[in-house]
Amino acid sequence: MTVQKARSPSTPHRSSQGVRDFRKRTQHSGKTSGQQNNTAQKNAPRGAPQLYLGPATAQPCLILKAGREKSLQRRHPWIFSGAIERVDGAPASGDTLPVRDDAGNFFAWAAYNPDSQITARVWSWSEAENIGAEFFHGRIANALTTRREMKLADNSNGMRLIHAESDGLPGLIVDRYGDVLVMQISSAGPERWRDNIADILQELCNPVCIYERSDSDSRELEGLELRNGVLRGTLPDNVEVIENGLRFNVDVAAGQKTGFYLDQRDNRALTETLARDKDVLNCFCYTGGFSLYALRGGAKSVLSIDASGDALRIAAENLTNNNLDSSRAEWLEADVFQALRTLRDQNKKFDLIILDPPKFAPTAAFAEKAARGYKDINLLAFKLLRPGGLLFTYSCSGGISEDLFQKIVAGAALDAGVDAQIVHYLHASADHPVLLSFPEGAYLKGLVLRVES
Repeated sequence: MTVQKARSPSTPHRSSQGVRDFRKRTQHSGKTSGQQNNTAQKNAPRGAPQLYLGPATAQPCLILKAGREKSLQRRHPWIFSGAIERVDGAPASGDTLPVRDDAGNFFAWAAYNPDSQITARVWSWSEAENIGAEFFHGRIANALTTRREMKLADNSNGMRLIHAESDGLPGLIVDRYGDVLVMQISSAGPERWRDNIADILQELCNPVCIYERSDSDSRELEGLELRNGVLRGTLPDNVEVIENGLRFNVDVAAGQKTGFYLDQRDNRALTETLARDKDVLNCFCYTGGFSLYALRGGAKSVLSIDASGDALRIAAENLTNNNLDSSRAEWLEADVFQALRTLRDQNKKFDLIILDPPKFAPTAAFAEKAARGYKDINLLAFKLLRPGGLLFTYSCSGGISEDLFQKIVAGAALDAGVDAQIVHYLHASADHPVLLSFPEGAYLKGLVLRVES
């Protein structure tokens, strides 16, 4: 039986995001280098880096501090403000600049943003490269070809087409849901080329709609305004993704991320294979992805918890649309932390628990606080598992490394007084590739643990 617990007011299934009033950088002509720097920093957004500006009449260029080129030699695509000796010329946010060492040696072409601690993101390592429409056409076409050659669309019409740095396009995400593309821009480089990128996607993919979801918190860190709306075509009344034979409604305009968690496709399929005859608890269930797979896999019961009534309504619709047995499904609108404590106090027990929380630590600066949250929910989950039970636990926080996440979960098991074995290491599906020189691209990490009987 499907049960909806009333809760007022309903928590939105994506956090509200205000728009900061970022002030524009002032022009620097007619001032000395020191005066330029003082003026720029006085009018820069809060948290903007302190950059030393060279002569405004010089050819625009980023000059690295001596000894700070090592990460670029390893082809890491980010250049932090602390590595920059000076900025020559008067470049604007989003401009493509050559990056050179203090001896004038070329390293890369990079998109510049004076308002971000990541002051430049590399487009290309070739000095002969021309960063223009042809460059973006080539990079986008290559990303699409890679996914076709890997046969990633065989079992789903939903896919990540462009995965930012890992596809050589820093700050650009493009997801496909059937005939609809959702584009998300999170940095100044692709912001400058936004319309060109949309035109190329329209040409190569021929979607009925390109919808922009440039409304993530990271844009505020970049000094960019939030934006959400149709870029090309017309958004259909209903957007659906079909994944391994299951149908899911996708809210591209207001759902989490770009509307659906494409990165969990393979992990959902694994859940299905292990759910038979089990009592399942799915925490932070969103629109029911793991829940529907578990039900189709023969779970005895599935309790799904989320703070968003809107998400749970879509989840219930997905259940109905897939003709699954609603008598084995229960939906609970509640704060997950509090719900887990209540279930513990009621001495409830489960055979399989899924913890797929939102991003607790967007950067390493939030890691300590996030670690407490991850430990709390994993500790409670261990206490709710029957002997021999399985815990699927995930972190999508870029600020939490895989090693740190495992240590947090191990600490939770210790405090819960249980012995647990890691039986699977989990990551994002193959349409979310990870560039070897950019390990930050492996943001999703997960463990399947078996509690000893």
